[in-house]
Amino acid sequence: MAKRKTKFICQECGYESAKWMGKCPGCGQWNKMTEEVEVTGGNRRGAFAHSQGGTVLSKPTPITAIEMMSEPRILTKLNELNRVLGGGVVKGSLVLIGGDPGIGKSTLLLQVSSQLANKGNQVLYISGEESLRQTKLRAERLGISSENLLVYAETNLEEINKTIENSNPSFVIIDSIQTVFHPDITSAPGSVSQVRECTAELMRIGKTKGIAIFIVGHVTKEGSIAGPRLLEHMVDTVLYFEGERHHTYRILRAVKNRFGSTNEMGIFEMKEFGLEEVANPSEIFLEERSQGAAGSTVVASMEGTRPVLVEIQALISPTSFGNPRRMATGIDHNRVPLLMAVLEKRVGMLLQNQDAYLKVAGGVKLDEPAIDLAIAVSIASSFRDKPTRATDCIIGEVGLTGEVRRVSRIEQRVQEAAKLGFERVILPANNLSGWKGPKGIELIGVSSVSEALKAALGG
Repeated sequence: MAKRKTKFICQECGYESAKWMGKCPGCGQWNKMTEEVEVTGGNRRGAFAHSQGGTVLSKPTPITAIEMMSEPRILTKLNELNRVLGGGVVKGSLVLIGGDPGIGKSTLLLQVSSQLANKGNQVLYISGEESLRQTKLRAERLGISSENLLVYAETNLEEINKTIENSNPSFVIIDSIQTVFHPDITSAPGSVSQVRECTAELMRIGKTKGIAIFIVGHVTKEGSIAGPRLLEHMVDTVLYFEGERHHTYRILRAVKNRFGSTNEMGIFEMKEFGLEEVANPSEIFLEERSQGAAGSTVVASMEGTRPVLVEIQALISPTSFGNPRRMATGIDHNRVPLLMAVLEKRVGMLLQNQDAYLKVAGGVKLDEPAIDLAIAVSIASSFRDKPTRATDCIIGEVGLTGEVRRVSRIEQRVQEAAKLGFERVILPANNLSGWKGPKGIELIGVSSVSEALKAALGG
């Protein structure tokens, strides 16, 4: 019989106490003591004890003796979601989805539940934040109706476990994990102990029964998933649903995936009757681009295995303060002063008395080195008040000595640019060898920032 022992641990220094204290004696911090529940006795086998078809692995096994089993995947009608998950939903997987309030997490999962239910799968949608009637209202708005979609409003984990045992679903959705509580833990729902214990129990259920479980997680003001960082380590896949509530486009990113790539991105558009996938995001990100505007360039960025063309905008203006401002949206703000220093030192631009404002249009976040050259050209274009050609696409990494370095997957980037009607691509000279570009597009190889500026802006 398992026994539970309660103790309190400081999250700063790890000091343990048998009772809660407002101030930690170890580090002197206030309100850092959290409740921890230690289980002793009973069966302590983990969630993976029955992972090999119900056989308990009681001794170490040589890796050569382990039989390979292909993970069966279930496809949804949302190809963007299938891509982010690595090719579909894996049975027995635990998927955590986080995002800002009102961004569309519940809408996405309810649509996915309906699609899976229409394929004959038993789906259990457990709502801890909405009543059954509220969930029904959302389903009516989305046009969802299926006998295989079961809706259950409950937050007690033991009752949820009994319902899963009785209904035997293939998929379970928990909305959200911060509302679920274990009755044996005295802390409030949403606390560190509750979230960790409930997630561990759901992981055990999913692994032993082969049920794919989706968990909705709240996020903090900084944008990270609320609760202990251990939560992201426990699950198989962590997805972030991003976007602005005042815009219709939503981006689904995978930051962890044991069954696929961690750099994939899916794009959806929020409409009146739910989320619709965007098949060609490059067209959407460029459809409102101004023609002949200084400071605007287009770059082909890789998001996982998909090339996406986005617009980078720069505004350079004389500063009114002692220290010039450097602001960036959608890119690392530390990259802006670095590239401005390269332009000032290697090209001779006097930028130390200029304010710089940079933005990636469309709300996309770019973090790969291949966008360096496009940022540098945008800054120079705005500073010189010379627009770039509307049919130019600029790709390349910039070094501190002013050189333009090669980038990965240049063929896919150039093909995406050609598909959207671009006529020239300015790219690293070292990327030109070993392949031929598509017809109708000119490839201009450059080895330095000065050459790139001459090709893009002339003079």
